[in-house]
Amino acid sequence: MHYYDGSFGGMHLIWWVIWVVLLAWIFFIPADIPYQKAKKDSPLDILKNRFAKGEISKEEFEESKKILKSDN
Repeated sequence: MHYYDGSFGGMHLIWWVIWVVLLAWIFFIPADIPYQKAKKDSPLDILKNRFAKGEISKEEFEESKKILKSDN
């Protein structure tokens, strides 16, 4: 026969652990999730990055920018 003596037999502790793990998972989830689709840079963003790195001159940048703007 089972007697109830006011304790939960450890079940109370298990629920607290579940809640703590769940809250920790929600708040500490990494910002960069693996297998997440990576945002693709637009051609204009790539062009700006190349210009910022010094890979292309200002004239090449302006010419390419005009070409990209005319395609839209």
